[in-house]
Amino acid sequence: MGKRDDLIAKYAADMKDKMGETADMDLLTKVTIGCGPAIYNADASTVSGTDQAELDTVKNNFLIKKLGCGASDDLDGAISAVMTKYGTSNRNKYRAVVYYMLTKHFGKEGVYK
Repeated sequence: MGKRDDLIAKYAADMKDKMGETADMDLLTKVTIGCGPAIYNADASTVSGTDQAELDTVKNNFLIKKLGCGASDDLDGAISAVMTKYGTSNRNKYRAVVYYMLTKHFGKEGVYK
């Protein structure tokens, strides 16, 4: 297995351990690939649930530009729900997992087909 495959397995285990959810491995793989080189950078590979600038980046660059969500969707509410589900005390929220959860939340899996 390559480094990316190891990270994908780590993300799936993280979802199982912290949220009790079994990942759709095909979708998780596609979302992880979509994150690009950010998954290999310690800082860029995680999302801070308390940094408003970071949450705005997730909203603008991922939800609006990548998934095509409209301003009428409750984007902040969805991000908040995912952060809460991931665990507010959990400091390491992997970007690929957050993006995966948001993709599932909005039913936008078709973006990755």
